[in-house]
Amino acid sequence: MISSLLLFLGILLLTAAVSDSRFHRIPNWLTFSAAVLAILYHTGTKGLEGFLFSIEGVGVGIAVLIIPYLIGGVGAGDAKLMAAVGGLLGPEGVIMAFLFTAIIGGIYALVLLAFNGILKETAKRYGTILKTFIFTQKFIYVSPSEKEKGPKLCYGIAIALGTTLSVAFSIKIW
Repeated sequence: MISSLLLFLGILLLTAAVSDSRFHRIPNWLTFSAAVLAILYHTGTKGLEGFLFSIEGVGVGIAVLIIPYLIGGVGAGDAKLMAAVGGLLGPEGVIMAFLFTAIIGGIYALVLLAFNGILKETAKRYGTILKTFIFTQKFIYVSPSEKEKGPKLCYGIAIALGTTLSVAFSIKIW
């Protein structure tokens, strides 16, 4: 049973990563159907306990990316993908997936900035924001320059890699 669940998770993550890298979108049909199938699977195998496990995972999955989504750091598809992952892995599993994803996403962003030659400008800008905060105790956001606006980060790739690593390090679903 668990191997079929892991296979489904792998197909979901691969499809989302490819879609995000090619079209900068993770489609609703993918995320919603995966979440529904996850809920049905866990309900079918464990009854009410499985239903609650999956629903809690969906809620936690949305919760961990709702603030980054609201401030424009990730797209809605990314948040919905993490919800679908939560439906499959449950609340504890999606937290681990999120932690690995955040680390992978940070590394990915730094590599992307460095590759496009804008890491130095970005570091300077954030240094200015930090210095201003330290000396004035006020957070004053400094918008990026036109030069600094580089390519979009495909966070679906980070979610796919982070989730895969989290599952690889703890093959225990439930």
